[in-house]
Amino acid sequence: MRRLTLIALIAIGLIAFLAISALLARVLSLDGAERAAITTLVQAEARGNAAAMVALIHGCGQSPGCRQRAAQDAAELRRPGAVKILTLGPSAGFSLGSTVGTARVAWRVGGALPIVQCVRVRREGNVLTGLRIQLLEISLKIKGSAACPARY
Repeated sequence: MRRLTLIALIAIGLIAFLAISALLARVLSLDGAERAAITTLVQAEARGNAAAMVALIHGCGQSPGCRQRAAQDAAELRRPGAVKILTLGPSAGFSLGSTVGTARVAWRVGGALPIVQCVRVRREGNVLTGLRIQLLEISLKIKGSAACPARY
């Protein structure tokens, strides 16, 4: 009887370990998803594709101001060539639930000077039902040493 109890306890422990590992992997993959979303947004901006920017920014299609700023950004920051992300500070640290934060991204195309921008990001959901990334807005180009603006 003791041996059967020990095997059952080991099996329960193993199942608990695997479940916790799976949930933790889901949370840790969120930084990669945020990086991919921001990279896609910056690439659209560098191509001068305002329509793609509007599609990537949550709710931008319904906001005339957002659509206008996307068109302005796309026109001013259009660069030929491939985008290289130099640095990307995530919008939030480790979190099991929803957060809103600001990510800072520095990027460049070819040998051009780096462009620094801030992106407001919402991390939404929880580890059980799933987590999602929503890009809320992107700032205009800022100076490399400047802090992200409170309002875009």
